[in-house]
Amino acid sequence: MKKLFPLPVLLFVWALNIVRGQGVEVCPTCPVSTLKAAVALAEPGDTILLHPGTYREGQVVIDKPLTLRGIGYPVLDGENDTEVLTILADGVTVEGIEVRNVGTSYLEDRAGIRVRRARNFRIRNNRLTHTFFGIYLENASDGVVEDNTIVGDAQDEASSGNAIHAWYCKRLTIRNNTVRRHRDGIYFEFVDHSTISDNYSQGNLRYGLHFMFSNDDDYFCNTFQENGAGVAVMFSRRIRMFDNDFRYNWGKASFGLLLKEIYDADIRYNRFVKNTVGIFVEGSNRITYEYNLLERNGWAVKVNGGCMDNTMRNNNFLHNTFNLATQTEGVNNAYDGNYWSDYSGYDLDRNGIGDVPHRPVKLFTYVVNQTPEAVVLLHSLFVDLLNFSEKVSPVLTPANIRDNHPLMNPVDVRPPEKDLPPPPT
Repeated sequence: MKKLFPLPVLLFVWALNIVRGQGVEVCPTCPVSTLKAAVALAEPGDTILLHPGTYREGQVVIDKPLTLRGIGYPVLDGENDTEVLTILADGVTVEGIEVRNVGTSYLEDRAGIRVRRARNFRIRNNRLTHTFFGIYLENASDGVVEDNTIVGDAQDEASSGNAIHAWYCKRLTIRNNTVRRHRDGIYFEFVDHSTISDNYSQGNLRYGLHFMFSNDDDYFCNTFQENGAGVAVMFSRRIRMFDNDFRYNWGKASFGLLLKEIYDADIRYNRFVKNTVGIFVEGSNRITYEYNLLERNGWAVKVNGGCMDNTMRNNNFLHNTFNLATQTEGVNNAYDGNYWSDYSGYDLDRNGIGDVPHRPVKLFTYVVNQTPEAVVLLHSLFVDLLNFSEKVSPVLTPANIRDNHPLMNPVDVRPPEKDLPPPPT
């Protein structure tokens, strides 16, 4: 008599054969209908193909090297109650998935996709919506996060997380992501030897990019627009920021770029347009600012105390309300060789360099720094007379802050390819 096997056993054997062949296919009507079951069945190195549908499975843990590939953007729904996808193994790829509804928590940092203590991962071409934290990288290295769209619904800083959050990581590549409506768009803390490039960060409550205690990193070709306070770079060394856009970051305490205790940095070919403050600098040394455009900002550059051995050259200062404000005389800072749209000097020998030094710190700038309410007088005849009298006979403005070689024409600030950081591997 032929022995008959129950249907569940036959389905299991069929699924196991798929696993040992080309991988596991998951769909609501397939023999393997849940992602958790597929992960359990799969062998290291296999591919899980997740077909269209909505999968409500709570937290799914990937603890072996797998490729999870979505077809037609299947949805993993956390039902506002849990973290959704947690990666604990090296060599995992997640692509083409839509992650929704990560529950807000005041006790734990829940994420749409978390990578914990793993290497050689790829998180690409995914959509994350209504997430607390979007993509959370924790003690991870040698990974790529690219081509993802991460849109939150942050209402206040206390109840929101970051779109891309990296903590204690090395050799990351974060590129070509769109991040919106989180607390911070991209957050780095203790992240070294990494690259952030070609990302679009808009409408985040606090910073478009926020990083601290992170060294030897490159940031290029990103756009940071309409964020609460712009971009903050703090307590880091050997940073390169090339060819980024900082736009429309308006607010009482807003800026395009904040630098606090940064050392040995290159800031080149960036565009600062219509920010309350273009660049705000405090306690930062040995920084080169070159070939940047600062246009129609409230303050183009504000320099607080503790800034030494900085060089600012070949930059365009165009139609800012105030070009430069400083609380230090900047003995060791150089401002020579820039173009200032309000320069009124002359060039008799026609060599392209003004014959008269330019003093970018106006007396009214000094007055507004001391008494902000005085800004209501900005366009009055009184202010013009005040600045003219200080220019003729300087008394209150720093005598040694001047551009001794002001340019008569704007600089070409378009970045040549050879000056940009090499593309990530």
